[in-house]
Amino acid sequence: MTQELPDASFQVLVSTFATQAAMALGQIPNPVTNEAAEDLAQAKFAIDLLQVMDEKTQGNRTAEEDKFLQDCLYQLRMVYIDKSAKKE
Repeated sequence: MTQELPDASFQVLVSTFATQAAMALGQIPNPVTNEAAEDLAQAKFAIDLLQVMDEKTQGNRTAEEDKFLQDCLYQLRMVYIDKSAKKE
């Protein structure tokens, strides 16, 4: 059985990195192990990649794409800050 893939789009690209960050923040389980685990360095890397995407595509996104990216970045940053503060 083959899995149908979504159309390639900016939102799918953002979602890919956001999912990686959420997994590294322990918010969703790893699909291989089915366990949630934190890796703040990996989460920061995924969030940083989204930030680079934000900077490099600025002025070339639709309003919907921009809101989606900004919302993802905000939510991920808030969780990262919260979890980083608890580690100290």
